[in-house]
Amino acid sequence: MDTTDPKDIAAFGKLFNAFLEQLVYKEPVSESRSLLHRLRDHLGYAPAETPVVKASYPPYQHANVHLALERWFSTEGRSHELIGVAGESRRHESLAEILETAQRYGRYRVGPVDYAYTPVSTDEELACVSFGVYLGVDGDDRYAVLLRGPSGEYDGNVVEIEVLAPSRDAAKRLLSGLDQLIREHNVFRGKVISFEGSDFGEGIGPFRFHHRPALGPGDIVLPDGLLARVERQIVGVARRRERLRATGQHLRRGLLLYGPPGTGKTHSIRYLLSQLPDFTVVLLSGTTIQHVAAACALARQLQPALVVLEDCDLVAEARDFSDGEQPLLFQVLNEMDGLGDDADVAFLLTTNRADLLEPALAQRPGRVDMAVEIPLPDAAGRRRLLDLYGGMLALDEPTARLVVDRTAGTTASFAKELVRRTVLFAAERDSDEVTRDDLLAALDELLSDQDALTRRLLGVPDPDGDGHGDGHKAEDEDGDGANTDTDEDTDDA
Repeated sequence: MDTTDPKDIAAFGKLFNAFLEQLVYKEPVSESRSLLHRLRDHLGYAPAETPVVKASYPPYQHANVHLALERWFSTEGRSHELIGVAGESRRHESLAEILETAQRYGRYRVGPVDYAYTPVSTDEELACVSFGVYLGVDGDDRYAVLLRGPSGEYDGNVVEIEVLAPSRDAAKRLLSGLDQLIREHNVFRGKVISFEGSDFGEGIGPFRFHHRPALGPGDIVLPDGLLARVERQIVGVARRRERLRATGQHLRRGLLLYGPPGTGKTHSIRYLLSQLPDFTVVLLSGTTIQHVAAACALARQLQPALVVLEDCDLVAEARDFSDGEQPLLFQVLNEMDGLGDDADVAFLLTTNRADLLEPALAQRPGRVDMAVEIPLPDAAGRRRLLDLYGGMLALDEPTARLVVDRTAGTTASFAKELVRRTVLFAAERDSDEVTRDDLLAALDELLSDQDALTRRLLGVPDPDGDGHGDGHKAEDEDGDGANTDTDEDTDDA
């Protein structure tokens, strides 16, 4: 097995590129195009003799850093010009190394600015500087600021700012101003985002913006009183934060939703998101929970915030990528504990396997304040689900009762798929009218042995334990007879 350190490969690449450039640039760059001369003319002093002050940011902050730098130089009394740098190895060298190479070999030219398109909402991208130098003016002070975006390489998956300034204090003043502007104008504030996995299993890969759901109480089918309990824990605390703070009560809270797949855990979370339109939301699922530290950092910065951790059972025994000494779930719980009690941050966890999570939660008490089971829908719940998803079917009461009776032990996801398949049966007859026969045919198919795996994927427990059940089981109004031995979760309901 190849044990070569990726950083050694990157270092070799840097040296090899420098060697190639020396072969290509046999003659010094003309003074009119020289980067070194351009910087010296702007700064009024020798840039290679000035210390460089650096700051780095996570890759997902690229748009925020770019916008903050633009805003800082756009305030009254300040101005800037943006230039690029031409030279193959510029990406692999720090600003100090670029200046040293330019001074020693007369290389590096003023060239075009590099840009990268970064999402800033669900339907908008921003052209962000990925390699460019801001020649800035702030009163009598002159700055040269290199903005380097993430390259995705082993040693370049960060956003970097390198500042040449008259003094270290001036450089630190600029960086402090950037941090404040990032907090005040963060593109993630009030948005719903999710982090994706890294290609190399380390760091943070791409992120996505999501539309915030728009759901009302009528869109949720849960046993009586259950939605009110869940809403009070998350939304109620948010609406009464000032009164709670005045009495010394903490705002940070954790809610665990557990139960079989397909019963409505994810849908319940979507409802909570719709009730808190001003909250920043970070969604993590499965192994992307490894990014919980970044999610908590954003939540702390942009509170009020929600951190959603779905399918926590998938990482209950998974090891952290950094040292492998403890289950990744313990890192999640430690990050939750790292937020102060006064932080207006809510953690929403879901699992199909509460038995896997319980030992970890018992060892880290106080992180989750409430655990709520989302059970299989009872007869009344299945009737409401038919109305919710199948309103266009216009079912008569005898047919509805028949369907409710035959779907005992099924899930909300099953009801949704039943309605979809019923409409499909009608469409295959090339008819716009959905009939009772279409509904019963779809039900027969979903309850057949042929669709046993489909039912499992929709979260329906197997009553026989052999994978070939007929979909029937004894009515369990409390939902405590559910089999939760599957990791699949098609929790659309």
